[in-house]
Amino acid sequence: MKKETIKSALIIGILLILALLSFLFDNQIIKFVESQRSSFFDNIFLGFTLGSSMFIIFFFLTALFLWEENKKRWIIPLLLSGILSSIISFLIKIVIHRQRPFETGTVSVLVILFDFMKNSFNVWDFSFPSMHAMIVFSAVPILDKEFKKFKYIWILFAVLAAFSRVYFGVHYLSDVLFGAALGYLIGYIMVLIEEKYQFGKKIFRYLLK
Repeated sequence: MKKETIKSALIIGILLILALLSFLFDNQIIKFVESQRSSFFDNIFLGFTLGSSMFIIFFFLTALFLWEENKKRWIIPLLLSGILSSIISFLIKIVIHRQRPFETGTVSVLVILFDFMKNSFNVWDFSFPSMHAMIVFSAVPILDKEFKKFKYIWILFAVLAAFSRVYFGVHYLSDVLFGAALGYLIGYIMVLIEEKYQFGKKIFRYLLK
């Protein structure tokens, strides 16, 4: 456990340091990313940004944990991590009140994204932190417990999903880095709680009676 704690602390610390540094260069970074846009990347990153919704993510991961009998206990911590990430992200957004890059005119928002999300609050709420990044990264510590090989595939998906938010001009890089760090922290805390109290295991035993 001590080794896992040190590893998690290092990951969170590195992400936070990168987030703080990126604050200094957010505008330059997002303008550079905007300059690299193309119809090819538009369609690829649209898939990642839409595929990283909480419903899609946790429907898929729940099915993954249900596949193996002895891993079902982690479904509850997984769902709670996503829910807590959403709530905490929303509360921080209200407090920080940071406008999204396209709202400040720093970059333009693509028509392809606007057409898909014009009726969604996700376009119009505040930028910091990225809720998408928090949700996808909150699953990483839990996957690390039971699906160590698949974890790396998920991390790749999480990175691309988070970057897609920068690509489309709805988040600064610091938004997604801070969101990733906070989401990972929430997921790790849920792992510690489950290992100590086994609440996920107890809930499933109760439901299967």
